[in-house]
Amino acid sequence: MRSVIQRVSRASVSIDGEIYSEISKGLLVLVGIAPEDDEKDLKYMADKITNLRIFEDENERMNYSIKETNGEVLLISQFTLFGDCRKGRRPDFTSSCEPKKANEMYEKLIDELKSREVTVKTGIFGADMKVDLLNDGPVTILLDSTKLF
Repeated sequence: MRSVIQRVSRASVSIDGEIYSEISKGLLVLVGIAPEDDEKDLKYMADKITNLRIFEDENERMNYSIKETNGEVLLISQFTLFGDCRKGRRPDFTSSCEPKKANEMYEKLIDELKSREVTVKTGIFGADMKVDLLNDGPVTILLDSTKLF
């Protein structure tokens, strides 16, 4: 499981020209699912998203997590995070999970984050979405549950 996490002042996702979900201060999380991902990967990602200390304290040091700031998470499924561009000019997406299992894992990640008392908003799995954000910092973190990076 891979994620791109951006600390945002605001973010929204639109579908068919209409805002579907929006958050104020919090995290925009783009998440990609691999075929071999399981509950262990899901728990790892939920733990990282919930507890990453990337919000500033009164001394402008990154000491607070999303839970400590009462921020929100906008979680968007994005299979392209597993695009392989090492060969040729067109990304190869064969490392992405098939849609049925990916959607199940995405829904479980939503539930896992909510069980950790984090406010979660989403897009629609598989929809053509437009994401708008104001990156705060900018702060952007890459996560991989297999710890590739």
